[in-house]
Amino acid sequence: MTLIKSISGIRGTIGGPVGQGLTPLDVVKYAAAYGSWVKTQATTSKLIVIGRDARLSGDMVSRLVAATLQGLGLDVCDLGLSTTPTVEMAVPAKNAAGGIILTASHNPKQWNALKLLNAKGEFISDTEGQQVLASAESEDFDFAPVTKLGQYTVDNTFLKKHIKAILALPLVDVEAIKARNFRVVVDAVNSSGGFAVPQLLEALGVTTVEKLHCEPTGDFAHNPEPLPEHLRDIAKVLERGGFDLGIVVDPDVDRLALVSENGEMFGEEYTLVAVADYVLKALGGGNTVSNLSSTRALRDVTEKAGGQYAAAAVGEVNVVTKMKETNAVIGGEGNGGIIYPELHYGRDALVGIALFLTHLAKSGLTMSRLRNSYPSYFISKNKIELTPEIDTDNVLVQMQKRYAKQPVNTIDGVKIEFDKEWVHLRKSNTEPIIRIYAESDSNSTADYLAQKIIGDIKEIIAVKA
Repeated sequence: MTLIKSISGIRGTIGGPVGQGLTPLDVVKYAAAYGSWVKTQATTSKLIVIGRDARLSGDMVSRLVAATLQGLGLDVCDLGLSTTPTVEMAVPAKNAAGGIILTASHNPKQWNALKLLNAKGEFISDTEGQQVLASAESEDFDFAPVTKLGQYTVDNTFLKKHIKAILALPLVDVEAIKARNFRVVVDAVNSSGGFAVPQLLEALGVTTVEKLHCEPTGDFAHNPEPLPEHLRDIAKVLERGGFDLGIVVDPDVDRLALVSENGEMFGEEYTLVAVADYVLKALGGGNTVSNLSSTRALRDVTEKAGGQYAAAAVGEVNVVTKMKETNAVIGGEGNGGIIYPELHYGRDALVGIALFLTHLAKSGLTMSRLRNSYPSYFISKNKIELTPEIDTDNVLVQMQKRYAKQPVNTIDGVKIEFDKEWVHLRKSNTEPIIRIYAESDSNSTADYLAQKIIGDIKEIIAVKA
């Protein structure tokens, strides 16, 4: 597996020869490139905040990154085992010049990554990312003399500050949560959520917490992406009864999935829908944003509350940019990523938990009844593999022309809307693949739409051949 260079950073598998995966040499090169880029920015700070999830390679990668940044003359504040949103909040709180989160998010345990933040604690833009990549390719690094090496400090307190800031939010009602006396099961896939989520729940007054895979060993107990097929353990616990809900986070705690009291999945797409519904009702309306591949249900609850919904290209930085443009009160991605600007502009499972529990407490409903109160949509996720000689961009252009009579959005691939149904086509940046997501109010219709589009693509390819 070669390195994957995307808008959110550099990632790859650990181990193997140079050129195959994320090697220690790669870690040093890209950390040096990022540090060199930071030094060109208009900031008086020379502090970089770093933090990591619990994956097996985390400590090694963290030490390499810290030493490299020090070698450039930059100071390093290491939060150690932490969460992505905690690092994001720490950067501006410490007046740092930037931050690096060492996590491969939902990828399996053999992966790791460097996720790069600007001075606001937000992911760097695509343009800035290209500058970092160019610096890495040139390897034109200006390391500091021995008398000007950067300093290294550790801060193990910032998670508490993160939780304190969540509790201080006007829409987080600790007393309402305490009064419901929730009984909760937590699956943190043996990473940072194993200590972060229970600490938050304790602060919210939740006294009954069953911990499942909460030892931060980095030896993931199951595939870390919080999809239904990977969450059988927590589903079985809830099926036996005695609990009100299940909470699942990915290794770096920026994605939140919920499980109902009967063991049924609440649905990652509906994490954002439910939290947005609560926020919109509490504020008397407001605007929302999600990416083009997220459920229409967010648009439905937004318009019902008198607000306006906007779609962004896939990628957290794109969603954040659109949220700022539209002054959105809440937004995120359909993978369980909640972005609540009142706290910070980053996906944050911890604030998502606090807002959701407040919503559930005040509703007086069970998880399953709350889920049934929302418009029900189903997303069919598919892909079609193309041979390398096929012009993927031209295929998308031809699809746009074929459906020109329908509303079409081309800010990120091609999204075609059919009344309350849609199909989104996006090409992969790393493989000759077109991903095809389709949504409808039934599984069978969503699957039919996806297969219809796949058939259209095959026809276009056949004509070109």
